[in-house]
Amino acid sequence: MPLYEHVFLARQDVSAQQVETLVEQYKGLIEGAGGSVGKIENWGLRTLAYRIKKNRKAHYTLMNITAPHAAVAEMERQMGLSEDVLRFMTFKVDELDEEPSAMMQKRDRDDRRGGGRGDRGERSGGGRPPRRGDEE
Repeated sequence: MPLYEHVFLARQDVSAQQVETLVEQYKGLIEGAGGSVGKIENWGLRTLAYRIKKNRKAHYTLMNITAPHAAVAEMERQMGLSEDVLRFMTFKVDELDEEPSAMMQKRDRDDRRGGGRGDRGERSGGGRPPRRGDEE
């Protein structure tokens, strides 16, 4: 059976629990058609590069799917009809990666650092380096 990686974006005003409900709905559709869903990663609420349907943020979710093409096509059709799904993209792959994706590895690295952005500390001296002729 073909292997797919599928990413979809849900609207920002949808709760995390509603995103989980969407995932379970699409997972049930795939399994009902004889396929299976492996790894599911919720990448959380992230800022979009540009507005999509008046949304500045979206809930990102990755699914690894093993299913016939007809099942994936039906899932995509239903996502296209759903008002909660902003965008989706499906890639056919040669093998599925069971390790955490690059997005999850980045999040783990940020968590270990202690918060990510904004933790660089304050510079002394008013924010700019001294220039020649400045009094110290």
